[in-house]
Amino acid sequence: MLVIMKLNASQEAIDRVQEEIEKLNYATHLIEGATRTVIGVLGVKPLSGRQHLQSLPEVADVLEISSPYKLASREWKPNDTIVTVGAAKIGGNNVSIMAGPCSIESYEQIKTVGEAVKASGAHLLRGGAFKPRTSPYAFQGLGVEGLKMIHQVGKEVDLPTVVEVIDTDVLEVTAKYSDMLQIGTRNMQNFTLLKEAARTKMPILLKRGMSATVKETILAAEYILNEGNDQVVLCERGIRTFVDHTRNTLDVSAIPAFQRLSHLPVIVDPSHAAGKRHKVLPLALAGVAAGAQGIMVEVHPNPEVALSDGPQQLVPEDFKDLVDRVRIVAKAVGKELN
Repeated sequence: MLVIMKLNASQEAIDRVQEEIEKLNYATHLIEGATRTVIGVLGVKPLSGRQHLQSLPEVADVLEISSPYKLASREWKPNDTIVTVGAAKIGGNNVSIMAGPCSIESYEQIKTVGEAVKASGAHLLRGGAFKPRTSPYAFQGLGVEGLKMIHQVGKEVDLPTVVEVIDTDVLEVTAKYSDMLQIGTRNMQNFTLLKEAARTKMPILLKRGMSATVKETILAAEYILNEGNDQVVLCERGIRTFVDHTRNTLDVSAIPAFQRLSHLPVIVDPSHAAGKRHKVLPLALAGVAAGAQGIMVEVHPNPEVALSDGPQQLVPEDFKDLVDRVRIVAKAVGKELN
């Protein structure tokens, strides 16, 4: 429920209504505007006590939230959330670019990529240290050593870093050496990991599961928000369909769907959707044209010898071209690279 206070209600009046809500064994969450305060009511369904709250003299109205997710909904928060990662601002009319290799392979590799993407206009440096792979025989990442490398390079090139956390066992160390935690597609509904990651209070990039609906994705984000962390970015990275001409199908229609239902920023990952580097650029442009507030792109200095996902990684020169074209499309749809 949303308890809407009367215009210019005093702090004393707001405190009094919060006390009445808490007497009903519900938690409260303040949403403060310029002239009006709204009190969110959280608790196990069904929520009772609506008539009592409506009768309070300080209350203008009480509204039910119809969606199964509360904190992530537009009903709860009509205005866009802006997620801050270092100097980067993700959301609103900004288009933010995250770029870096699929896997961190060496200090020299991540430093080369970091310098290149920074020079081309990237806002965040991405890289995988722990790699959840389909095959147990595939490269699994450098682990903690990889984390230390991207942490060092991020400071050297002055870019905040985003790194995937794959399990609660490595959450603490991943959080120590990164600026933003990524929850990958395989872990979108790993609710224990979602809650533990949320409690770090770090910004979180939540990737849509490869077979998850828009509703299921937002409900996964709700787990994070419910722990008191509203710094969440949703990522459309392609879903599994029957087609064989691409690795995954980038669901461009999900972008406006997410934005209509939720206040959380939405970015796209054309690299994992495409699976082939020649498709990354058109998918990135399509995502931005559809309203995405950022893109995540994989970049490698020599993709032919990459230890993971070489065919979908751009070389630095192609990444620069992508940034230049994204800037044009962003401007055309009323956004800008911040």
